[in-house]
Parts: sequence; C-alpha cells; structure tokens
Amino acid sequence: MRHFDASSAECFVFTYKEGLLAAVAHDLKIRVTKFSIGVDERRRAVEARFDAASLRTVCATSDGVDAPGTLSASNKREIDHNIFRDVLDAGAYPEITFTSSSVQENDGGYLVKGTLALHGRKRQVTVRISREQSRFVGEARIHQPDFGIRPYRALLGTLKVRPDVSVRISVPADGT
Repeated sequence: MRHFDASSAECFVFTYKEGLLAAVAHDLKIRVTKFSIGVDERRRAVEARFDAASLRTVCATSDGVDAPGTLSASNKREIDHNIFRDVLDAGAYPEITFTSSSVQENDGGYLVKGTLALHGRKRQVTVRISREQSRFVGEARIHQPDFGIRPYRALLGTLKVRPDVSVRISVPADGT
C-alpha cells in the first residue's frame, strides 16, 4: 500500500461566490494541511482521512487563476475561523473520511466511487482521476447541503458561497 500525506501530496478545496454582492467577494483556494491517503493498487482500494480543523485559506482566485495578495493575513484568519466554526463545525466533526467501493479505468484515468463521511453524514461520491505529468490528480464536486452543511452566507444572504465546492487532490504517480 502506498501512503501519502501533506509532505508528498496536496489537497485543495475551491469555493465559489454568488449573491447580490458577489462582485465584491472572492472565490477561494483553501489548502487541507493535515491528511493521509492510502492507496492499495493490488486491491484497487483507496482510504483517506482529512483533519477538518486543518483547512487554511491560500488565496483568492479569479476565473480559476490564483490572485495572491488580494486577501490580507487578517482576512485569511477570519475565513479560516468561519470555516472551522460556521461551515464544518470542526469541533463537533473533527474528521472527514473517504473509503472507496470501486475503482474503474476510464478514458486513460480512473473513476473512484466511495463513501464520503463529512459533518456527521455519509454520502456516495465519485472522484475522477487523471494523470497530469508525474502526478495523479483527483477531482470531485461536493454539494454541501447533502452533508447538512449550510453554505457560508453574510450580509443577510447578499453574499454567499455556492452550495457546490470542488476538491482537488494530487499525489505522485510513481514511487512512494
């Protein structure tokens, strides 16, 4: 079994703004800083654990491009605090897990289906895996309300995060 963590792999969550005041808000790139992923290639199985308290805002994005410098350190701390307390309730739900149920080859990559346990609920999700140079990259869309998560809102709902967020995980394709 191959094992990955933040020293060899990356995990990012991308959020997208909406609402009346969306023009003054930011899409966000958020790094998960503590996680472990186990891949058993022989059994075609994946197990992953993510620390819900370890999400840290990296930067704002604009049309999918990083916009460093847009957010102050104070802005980032406030966003991280809101994620911990208001979105994920990481004090009550400290761990997020994924356990695969099937791995199938698909168009030069893989479709990994499995159970995601998040915010006290379990749902089936599909992760699309592709090879990008020397890495395998997995991407999934997560619909927050499916897990009992109310997407972040401010200013009486005129500024809010879309219900769907994207998760992107990247691990080395070769070696350990």
